[in-house]
Amino acid sequence: MAELKLSETRDLTRIERIGAHSHIRGLGLDSTLEPRSVSEGMVGQASARKAAGVIVQMVKAGKIAGRAVLLAGHPGTGKTAIAMGMAKSLGLETPFAMLAGSELFSLEMSKTEALTQAFRKAIGVRIKEETEVIEGEVVEIQIDRPASAGAASKTGKLTLKTTEMETVYDLGAKMIEALGKDKVQSGDVIAIDKASGKITKLGRSFSRSRDYDAMGPQTKFVQCPDGELQKRKEVVHCVTLHEIDVINSRTQGFLALFTGDTGEIRAEVREQIDTKVAEWREEGKAEIVPGVLFIDEVHMLDIECFSFLNRALENEMAPILVVATNRGITTIRGTNYKSPHGIPIDFLDRLLIISTQPYTEEEIRKILDIRCQEEDVEMSEDARVLLTKIGVDTSLRYAIHLITSAALACQKRKGKVVEMEDISRVYELFWDVKRSTQYLMEYQGQYMFNEVPTGEADEEEANAMVS
Repeated sequence: MAELKLSETRDLTRIERIGAHSHIRGLGLDSTLEPRSVSEGMVGQASARKAAGVIVQMVKAGKIAGRAVLLAGHPGTGKTAIAMGMAKSLGLETPFAMLAGSELFSLEMSKTEALTQAFRKAIGVRIKEETEVIEGEVVEIQIDRPASAGAASKTGKLTLKTTEMETVYDLGAKMIEALGKDKVQSGDVIAIDKASGKITKLGRSFSRSRDYDAMGPQTKFVQCPDGELQKRKEVVHCVTLHEIDVINSRTQGFLALFTGDTGEIRAEVREQIDTKVAEWREEGKAEIVPGVLFIDEVHMLDIECFSFLNRALENEMAPILVVATNRGITTIRGTNYKSPHGIPIDFLDRLLIISTQPYTEEEIRKILDIRCQEEDVEMSEDARVLLTKIGVDTSLRYAIHLITSAALACQKRKGKVVEMEDISRVYELFWDVKRSTQYLMEYQGQYMFNEVPTGEADEEEANAMVS
């Protein structure tokens, strides 16, 4: 008897890649905006999360626009994580655009144009329109096919019903093709857009639920519609101002959004769009949804960009600007002047500043536990304690990097749970910043273009670079 071989099946339920902030699900606040100790992937930073939660509530209520928030703190204190938590808390309806400060200098357009496009990506327009639809349950589909291939095209009849009425509609070739493409059959509840002829399959009627003994999990049962077959329905489209700009400024229309070939958009086009959107608002056809623009590493912007942001925030259609930096008192790019966070004082005066604090040992332990769970790594208690100590002595980011490396070392020795020996092995293989800098200090004479002081008098300065 031949041996039965079962093919190995791969789990395709999780196809997304695990990123640095893929474990963030929100800000981890309760209904009263009080931060939970560990929730939605967020740990610690209670005051910063609470402040971010207040900003999110103001954004949702539409009571804040054209304001700016600065997330300032040491490297690795969760500034970007808080911004990601804000994006998740706002949901899909509110636009959230992200930008790195250095991106502006590598785009094939001027810095102010890139900032303008980023601003308009963060402003949503909710457009309402009424359409006529035919909604009912399919009773019967009759299709008359011609006897010979060269004869007239196919024709047919479609019988639809609601709980109160039943009507027969004549079908043309395109509608017959659309019905066949969507595999519409008797007992299906469908909606037909009268303007475009688009057919939407809403599900199967409950009256046909006993037609078959077994059905697939994707089969959805709905009630037979009541009232008239023809109805007027309000449809809401959510787009950003940038998408409207691109569609109106390019010959290929919305296809330019997919190719990424947006280029510079003329000011006249934007003015016409703003005028039209203002008309829609007055007529009640549209409403503006101010979103959030997040600029990371804001110290990389130069004085021209900060001057533009000062003016742009005063515009009536400005989003909420959230910026982040890990710099202290440093030079403003494009000038010789120093300022806190590398941001000009006049722009800094506009900002609501949210400060992040270094994590405690207990918080680092909780974050590492969450990352182990996210990366699907089983780790013993002793290994977790060692990894937490490494995170305290070096940095949280370095400790997080060691998780997957230790899992691979464990896999190589045919183990299932990461132990202390695996952590020790990868700790020796991959150096942290302190050990790497110490090595450079010891062997600096063998490197090219060495600028570190070597004299005994400068020994304290050299040690300061290590610590």
